[in-house]
Amino acid sequence: MLCGIDEAGRGCLAGPLVVAGAILKEPILGLNDSKQLSEKQREAYFEILQNKAEFKIVFCDHIMVDTKGLSACLKYAIETIKSHFNGHDILMDGNCNFGVQGINTMVKADAKVPEVSAASILAKVSRDRYMCEISSRYPLYEFEKHKGYGSALHVEKIKAFGYCEIHRKSFKLKSLSQPSLF
Repeated sequence: MLCGIDEAGRGCLAGPLVVAGAILKEPILGLNDSKQLSEKQREAYFEILQNKAEFKIVFCDHIMVDTKGLSACLKYAIETIKSHFNGHDILMDGNCNFGVQGINTMVKADAKVPEVSAASILAKVSRDRYMCEISSRYPLYEFEKHKGYGSALHVEKIKAFGYCEIHRKSFKLKSLSQPSLF
């Protein structure tokens, strides 16, 4: 059986990186890259996947992203998923295995391979739900609207209120940079 792996939140300014691995127990029609589906479609597939897939979801919080870096977080998550699905073939979306041996990669696998599509949906919905839940702790930032991505609204909120606890301090935005003295 094939285990598909994909991530959500790699380029976010706040919140966790979420990586999911999924094996389908039976075919599910219409799966696609989570970015190609509406929020309503992702939520519906997420519920279907609860019963029709075996999966492992790994969260790497903003502190881990800041201290270890994205590549180390991705390697940790992939190794965790690989260990969970020991003995299965593994295919990850993209072109890098982050130093984890025995992982195959494919660009756009999240749109081509149902198991990777499933992982894409599981990671995205899990992360989005987390950001909506945590938004009540940081109401000024409206995380429920942009989920921590670098949208114009989010950048506007950072300019107005500065960074909050869950922002990735290692991520720098040119639009927020102070002018150089040199």
